[in-house]
Amino acid sequence: MPEIIQTTVYHLDELSAAAKQQARAWFREGCLDDFWFEFIYDDFERICAILGVELDTRSVQLYGGGQRRKPCIWFSGFWSQGDGACFEGRYCYASNAVRRIREFAPVDSELHRIADALQAIQRRNFYRLSATITHRGRYYHEHTMAIAVARDSANGQSMTRDAEDTVTETLRDLGRWLYRQLEREFDYQTSDEAVDEAISISEYSFTEAGRRFG
Repeated sequence: MPEIIQTTVYHLDELSAAAKQQARAWFREGCLDDFWFEFIYDDFERICAILGVELDTRSVQLYGGGQRRKPCIWFSGFWSQGDGACFEGRYCYASNAVRRIREFAPVDSELHRIADALQAIQRRNFYRLSATITHRGRYYHEHTMAIAVARDSANGQSMTRDAEDTVTETLRDLGRWLYRQLEREFDYQTSDEAVDEAISISEYSFTEAGRRFG
């Protein structure tokens, strides 16, 4: 025999403090947009292009059955010591990178430092340095990038002694910079303020204990 069961439901702002925490935990566990980091990736692609890094791409399947190319960028986070971000591609000298990066990100001193470091080491090597960047291993952080540095020279002139270490560490600094942007955005997206706003916009309702209803 069918029964009618009535339940009182609440909006987030009507819940107790403990019930709000329960509701937020539910949202964080399953409702965060799977592509919350895409605009960070988009910015990173532009920054790489300015600095002279051409990112490799890979084919990914779309929900509709098609395919598209995505940059070879990976990250893991944000709770373990081994978390981080890495990328694959090729680096070579990009003219005007120092000026252009300041135009693109005028207050980001770390990007300015990275551009300056690459400019300085290129100058000492007559702007002939290049590098290939590949990912190795199961983890994703700056030290999982294998970076092979070379100097293009018609007469076989060697790179300066500091060139390999400087290019390698500077490109790894770029991976560290990316991870910090991802971590900052994740912290914002999962903050109480952002979660409360998303729950309110979606008009989710909850039981008195803060469990999602419906």
